[in-house]
Amino acid sequence: MSVVKINAITVPPDKQARFEERFRGRAGAVETTPGFEWFELLRPLEGTDQYLVYTRWTSQEDYEAWQSSQDFDRAHDGGGDTLASAAPHSAHVWTYEVLEYAGPRVNQENQA
Repeated sequence: MSVVKINAITVPPDKQARFEERFRGRAGAVETTPGFEWFELLRPLEGTDQYLVYTRWTSQEDYEAWQSSQDFDRAHDGGGDTLASAAPHSAHVWTYEVLEYAGPRVNQENQA
């Protein structure tokens, strides 16, 4: 089963717009990485100021290969951007194994 990495990043309110802008301008190198399955950036709506960066991988080894790659370093160096240090001590990475998953069910009657 897949491995999920969730990076929980606390971003101060005055830096949130720039944080989101930086993600919109990302290079997207992760999408071509072997073993990569999915990426989502989740914005908090209530109850927290933590953004969640969700990635899903075929295996822990694939994630570790990405993490040790030059593309990973380039994606996370900030390019001198002040945003890179917006929340340096408030990021946590959680690891989960996918046990079950489901997608939308296709209604056979609506396919005609």
